[in-house]
Amino acid sequence: MPDPSVPEIQDEPPQLKFLRRLVTTLTVVMIGGLVVVISLLVIRLSADGPSLPAEITLPKGVKAQAVTFGQGWIAVVTTDNKILILDPASSAVRQTIPLK
Repeated sequence: MPDPSVPEIQDEPPQLKFLRRLVTTLTVVMIGGLVVVISLLVIRLSADGPSLPAEITLPKGVKAQAVTFGQGWIAVVTTDNKILILDPASSAVRQTIPLK
């Protein structure tokens, strides 16, 4: 008579083995994907942005609402519905575009 305190070891059914391996593989893939997403976020957010001039001088009475940096120019959207195109080196106004 077998000892009741010692459990009998039975082989797993093949479907259960497949399911266990599938779940383990899915867990590994999800952890790997999470590591990739976090590392890409860290790389993208730590990248240097455009180099800003030390000081952007706007004409008197003009307040900036938004700023866009392009290659060789800076666009400033003002609160009085104008777009000022500035030279990044001298902050001189190259062009003024009124918004309607």
